[in-house]
Amino acid sequence: MAFNLLKKYNQLLDIGSFGEHQRTESLYGVFYRDIVTNKSFSFRLKAIKPTPVDGAIKLGLLFKHLTTEVVDHDTKRREFERHRSIRLHWIKFHIEERKKENVLVFSVKEPEGIRTYIYDEVEKYVVVLEPLRQNEEYYLLSAYHIRGKDLKRDKFKSKYKRRLLELH
Repeated sequence: MAFNLLKKYNQLLDIGSFGEHQRTESLYGVFYRDIVTNKSFSFRLKAIKPTPVDGAIKLGLLFKHLTTEVVDHDTKRREFERHRSIRLHWIKFHIEERKKENVLVFSVKEPEGIRTYIYDEVEKYVVVLEPLRQNEEYYLLSAYHIRGKDLKRDKFKSKYKRRLLELH
């Protein structure tokens, strides 16, 4: 399981042979290293915080958002999502903006508020941030591999076309 800590962008984490407990343990090891204990976890000099729930910051909820997807929108029930999970270590790589080519970084006004996107056009991968505290920090909302309807309709290119003039 520790070998997943050695994986680099754009390799995929190896979790296919694990049981649920081992898989979660391996993924949490990557999450813990890249996010929880990362003292310099920031985007463009702005600190990144986990997603809040009722004002409280819950790391478990953030881990869940990064490794599961909503399967029932009415109940908000989430299930393990392999494509997100095997790319978990890509978050830090994109937050640190190590890749310069074919990456769109932009903010868009959405119905839920302003969102900042880091969109890797080649890998079809997006990191979603929400500005907070008068744009002094960000919440890390999610990160995932774009597939299905979103990929077919080029959702993030459409968002990019209506981007705000300034990054928030």
